[in-house]
Amino acid sequence: MTTLAIDIGGTKLATALIDNNLQVRERRELPTPVSKTPQALRAALQTLVAPLQGRANRVAIASTGIIREGALLALNPHNLGGLMHFPLTQTLEQITGLPTLAVNDAQAAAWAEYYALGGEYRDLVFITVSTGVGGGVVSGGKLLTGVGGLAGHLGHTLADPHGPVCGCGRVGCVEAIASGRGIAAAAEGALAGCDAKTIFSRAGQGDEQASRLIHRSARALARLVADVKATTDCQCVVIGGSVGLAEGYLALVEHYLAQEPWAYHVELLAAHCRHDAGLLGAALLVQGE
Repeated sequence: MTTLAIDIGGTKLATALIDNNLQVRERRELPTPVSKTPQALRAALQTLVAPLQGRANRVAIASTGIIREGALLALNPHNLGGLMHFPLTQTLEQITGLPTLAVNDAQAAAWAEYYALGGEYRDLVFITVSTGVGGGVVSGGKLLTGVGGLAGHLGHTLADPHGPVCGCGRVGCVEAIASGRGIAAAAEGALAGCDAKTIFSRAGQGDEQASRLIHRSARALARLVADVKATTDCQCVVIGGSVGLAEGYLALVEHYLAQEPWAYHVELLAAHCRHDAGLLGAALLVQGE
C-alpha cells in the first residue's frame, strides 16, 4: 500500500508518497500560509496533495502542536496562529477521500528514528530544534503520546525563569530561547530582523553576537537534554530540525552537556532521517494501525 504522508510545520508544509519499503517518492513542499487561518491551511493542503492523492491508499499526517482525537491544537499560537482547534483528519479525509491518521510531528520523528536505529535503543528521546522545539519519547520500545497528546512537548519545559515569554504563555521555555524563532527574537543591532539561517551564516563569518546567540541556544538545549536524561534515563537523545542539524550545532550541545554532572550525560546522535523524519514516522505509524 502507498501512504500519502504530510508534514505540517510552522515554516513549511511537506508531502510525499511512501511505499511499504519506506521509500520516499515525489516529495513536495509549500510555505506554511502566512495568515495561518483554517481556510488558508485547508487551501494550502489541498494544493499540496492534489497531484499525489490519486496514487495513495491512505493518509498519514505529522503536525506541529497537540493532536487530540484527530484535531490540531496549537500549543504555541505563534507557530500556527489561528489554529487552536483545526479538524485535521476530517479535513484531509474530505480532501482526499482516504482514511487518515494524524500524530504530532516530533512524536512521529521519534518513531522514525527508533525504527532507523533498528531497535538498538529501546529508550530513546528525539528533540527537534527548528521554528520551535519539540520532542518525542520512546520508552521500552513504545512511543509515548499521552492521554491528551501532550507527551514529548519538551520545548515547553523551563530553561530560564527570568527568560522571555514563550508563545505558549509560560515564561522562559526552552523553545523561547533555543528555537530558530527564539534565536531571531533575541538578535539586536545589526542582526535585528534576521532569521536563524542568516544568524548561523553570520556566525560562520565570525560575527560575535551571532555566535553568542547560537551558544545560548545550544546551552539551553544541553540543559534540556540533562533534564530528559534525569526524567527518562534514556539510552540516547537524537537531535533533528533545521537548527539542530545546522553545521556545528550538535558539537556545541555536546560541549555544554559535558559540563553537566556525569549522571546526566547521554549519547547524542544527529537525526538519521534528517528532514524526512516526520513523514517517515507518520507512515510507519499508519502501517501499524
